[in-house]
Amino acid sequence: QVQLVESGGGLVQAGGSLRLSCAASGSIFSINAMGWYRQAPGKQRELVAFITSSGSTNYADSVKGRFTISRDNAKNTVYLQMNSLKPEDTAVYHCNARITSTNYYVADYWGQGTQVTVSS
Repeated sequence: QVQLVESGGGLVQAGGSLRLSCAASGSIFSINAMGWYRQAPGKQRELVAFITSSGSTNYADSVKGRFTISRDNAKNTVYLQMNSLKPEDTAVYHCNARITSTNYYVADYWGQGTQVTVSS
């Protein structure tokens, strides 16, 4: 079994910062790409950022220059540093990881989500 557990969401004023964390645990052999998605009320889930196992990153245009994704492979953890937050960043943020289990089964796993609310 593999689990992803997120933390770090909350309420912040516009212009503020938050740092999200997502730790993977369980029967993990290796972790490939890790990423963050978000879903605002009444909208579809969208990709915010992802990072490959070698450290290459990609960002949604709406967060470029404000958000930074990083990972600590020793801790099986991915982070999302969010600066200059805007009210339109308000959403539930979910982490995602493509994980190879110790039985060599490959699957995409999702965290339970963490609420980020940015007030104007």
